[in-house]
Amino acid sequence: MITELGHFALSLALAVALIQSIVPLIGAQKGWSGWMAVADPAATTQFLLVGFAFAALTHAFVTSDFSVALVVSNSHTLKPMLYKVSGVWGNHEGSLLLWVLILALFGACASWFGGNLPPGLKARVISVQGAIGVAFLAFMIFTSNPFERMAVPPMDGQDLNPLLQDPGLAFHPPFLYLGYVGLSMAFSFAVAALIEGRVDAAWARWVRPWTLAAWVFLTIGIALGSWWAYYELGWGGFWFWDPVENASFMPWLIAAALLHSAIVVEKREALKSWTILLAILAFGFSLIGTFIVRSGIITSVHAFASDPERGVFILLIFTVFVGGALMLYAARAGAMEAKGVFSTVSRESALVLNNVLLAVSSFVVFIGTIWPLVAEMLWDRKLSVGPPFFDAAFTPFVIALAMLLPLGSMLPWKRADLGRAMAPLWGLLALSVAGGALAFAVQTGQSALGPVGLALGMWVVLGALADLWARTGRGPVMGRVARLTRLPRADWGKATAHSGLGITVFAVAGLTAWSVEDIRVAQIGERFEVAGYGITLNDVREVQGPNFRSTMADLTVQDGARTFTLNPDKRIYPAAGMPTTEAAIDYGFLRDVYLVIGDRQDDGSWTVRSYIKPFANWLWAGCLIMALGGLISLTDRRYRIAAGARRGAPQGVPAE
Repeated sequence: MITELGHFALSLALAVALIQSIVPLIGAQKGWSGWMAVADPAATTQFLLVGFAFAALTHAFVTSDFSVALVVSNSHTLKPMLYKVSGVWGNHEGSLLLWVLILALFGACASWFGGNLPPGLKARVISVQGAIGVAFLAFMIFTSNPFERMAVPPMDGQDLNPLLQDPGLAFHPPFLYLGYVGLSMAFSFAVAALIEGRVDAAWARWVRPWTLAAWVFLTIGIALGSWWAYYELGWGGFWFWDPVENASFMPWLIAAALLHSAIVVEKREALKSWTILLAILAFGFSLIGTFIVRSGIITSVHAFASDPERGVFILLIFTVFVGGALMLYAARAGAMEAKGVFSTVSRESALVLNNVLLAVSSFVVFIGTIWPLVAEMLWDRKLSVGPPFFDAAFTPFVIALAMLLPLGSMLPWKRADLGRAMAPLWGLLALSVAGGALAFAVQTGQSALGPVGLALGMWVVLGALADLWARTGRGPVMGRVARLTRLPRADWGKATAHSGLGITVFAVAGLTAWSVEDIRVAQIGERFEVAGYGITLNDVREVQGPNFRSTMADLTVQDGARTFTLNPDKRIYPAAGMPTTEAAIDYGFLRDVYLVIGDRQDDGSWTVRSYIKPFANWLWAGCLIMALGGLISLTDRRYRIAAGARRGAPQGVPAE
């Protein structure tokens, strides 16, 4: 009965979304306040209905209701409760329901927290959100029904994909979807502004917190996915340029460009057209990511195996919304005339260059991701675009961005003197170069990647701190320290986020350049050394888990005076009939010891893979610091209520 109610709630949500997408939009065009007021209850009702449907599906998974086909194919009675719950979104239909739930949540949040918005703009924003909801609710109900029943329920389920039975993957999709779907708000604000025919500083002030929130969630989601790939897949890597990884990375880059571009619109009434375009493209790339994951056109450990017909439906959604928005964008070009002017050397110019680097790097990733599909479709050629291409094509943009960031933050608005802006940075630049030179001198026979990464990372972090210090003005040191505590939280957030980027740049370079890998065959009781660590294979035994069988190794590691034991294992999940490799990792501040047990050889020995991963934890720490910077900025009162951005607007007249 609960399952049927959940299905019925989805159908009602579709009807409510239709009302939400039409009535407030007409009211805003006609100036009818009563019709515009429909937006608020409609958005809240849609969220409650989709929330009930999601709760009904969760109930089916938790209670192991095998009369529901989705539960049969993605759950098992012996599965731990955490993975029964995460199994709700560990498949196409359930994750699509989560997608729609988050979409409805953002629409409801626009209603709940949009009190400072002009009624017309608010009604249009919520209406566009409702239209997106109509498209995805129809997609789910007509092609991907999560409540489909089994004619003859089996005794047990087929279990969830073992690779997804992991805490990291339990939380990775919700955060990722909060970022993906959160960018729909920037899209809705852009389309609403185009319909209204007004893009100004107030609009930029309103759109920034929504974009920032989506970017924060996307940052956390990508970091969780990277961490999961690092410890779960057993390859010792953190990023593989997989098409699905790229699908989340591209909107992250565009969202970062949008955040910086919106600052120029807010401060200088410039880059309006470009900012609107970025808002459309950010959500467009999110839809492209949805297509890549759900169309079945690629093979990936991250992808849902779905039929191509569903991919066609998603392409249709992409064409209607992104194509329609671009047509509206072209029609409203006159409403986006820039008012502010600025010189070549200015903060505006630095932000333009920042945008160019971020946008072009995103399109480079897009071309590398989509090119094999284009080649196969047009010329019937099987091509592979792997990490060497992405590393070579993407890295120069990161280097240029890191070099620009500290100077760009120090430049004044409108017109700047380059020499004066660099004056407080020369010493920090020398210190950064000295740090890189020291790293290059210490290492022997290795590439310059690590030292260059260290120099760039120091330059970005020190530059962020210098920018924060410069905002305290002049005077005695203690007075300036006191003024630091009174700086706006947005300034602290920017410095924190930029510092996180610097740490991430260094960690990626150091981890890539200084990792040590050893693959060998070892007998029980044999000791061997890897990069100064003594490793002994003590034993290999069989272990029974809750819903798997494990071949687990006991490996003792000697690290100077410290000795510890790691237990990597290979698991077989009988219900799913799928093996997985579980790495054992000793996490450290400066390095990780990463061990993987392989197959047994004919002579009784075992394959052992050993990795020493320097600064691995710095990578995810840097990502979390970036996200923390965004959260700090969101707590700034100016972001929360758009203080000073509201302008007078007609309240409308009642409908007759």
